[in-house]
Amino acid sequence: GGAVLPSAWMALVVAGAFFQNRPVLVTGGTGFIGRRLVAALLEQGARVRVLTRGSGVEQRFFQPPSAVETAGGDLTDPASLTPACAGVETVFHIAGFAHADADDAPDFAARHWAVNAQGTFDLLDAARVAGVQRFLFLSTVKAVGDPGPRCVAEDWDAPPETPYGRAKRAAEERVLAVGRASEMQTVNLRPALVYGPGMKANLLRLIEAVRLGWLPPLPETGNRRSLVHVDDVVQALLLAAEHPAAAGQTYFVTDGRPYSGRELYRLIRQALGRPLPRWAIPAAVLWGAVNLADGVCGLIGRRDRKARTMLDKLLGWACYDSRRIVNELNYQPVWDLERALPGLVAG
Repeated sequence: GGAVLPSAWMALVVAGAFFQNRPVLVTGGTGFIGRRLVAALLEQGARVRVLTRGSGVEQRFFQPPSAVETAGGDLTDPASLTPACAGVETVFHIAGFAHADADDAPDFAARHWAVNAQGTFDLLDAARVAGVQRFLFLSTVKAVGDPGPRCVAEDWDAPPETPYGRAKRAAEERVLAVGRASEMQTVNLRPALVYGPGMKANLLRLIEAVRLGWLPPLPETGNRRSLVHVDDVVQALLLAAEHPAAAGQTYFVTDGRPYSGRELYRLIRQALGRPLPRWAIPAAVLWGAVNLADGVCGLIGRRDRKARTMLDKLLGWACYDSRRIVNELNYQPVWDLERALPGLVAG
């Protein structure tokens, strides 16, 4: 599941020995994306330091454990970030507080701001003081507002609609402002929903729902949702760290192939070795059932509207055009869901 990326693939991505002996700091290095990034950087010969809140136990995540230096620290403790950045040329800021689905709770909103916005501000300050040359910020497509039924590129500038998105957007704006005002080159990357080995959250729940037969055959509504494989997010990060053209830019990152809800359902069935039913439940019937379910939940005092959220993730739009990073940085997504799913459902 968590295999290191093949050397041939990595050679394709970053030319020559760009990372050889280069000192880099990775925040979030023990997370889903961070661990893949650290493995790729080690393979490239980088000298990797990982910001960690623990006492070194995180090193067990890496092979060999001694290959990675750990720096104790926390995004909510500004004083800890200065030593973490000392002597580093490139910062990959992957850490964040995700839990986007729990956005409504006030304490969650405060945590989003403290970690995703203020934590990034403080890390930028520490990086600038330390003389870091390049700062890569892993943001999210949620840093912009819902585009509705269309595919949008980076010029789509609607304000974000959630505490998570607002905190990430504030961080992005500071990232670019610091880049303009200093010698440090800064880049924002906005991945769509990330999938791959070790993933959690929505796509995993969807696979389980299809596997257990809970999800009825979805209709083809023509909606489009963008996704991206974790290894391609890593590819984008490495390219953005190396490529001069990336400085001062913000890029969407996807696998280049948006999917409809019906297509997601079909691909998961296909990966599970099950035929696609010839019939589908009309969208109006599904929405009616969801409204009913949420209404019943409301009557018994539950207001989370989980059913509606889930159906919107299947039949709603969330489509982002990542041709800009393809054209400017030569990003070439290696994976799409059709190729990745057999391994994911087997896992």
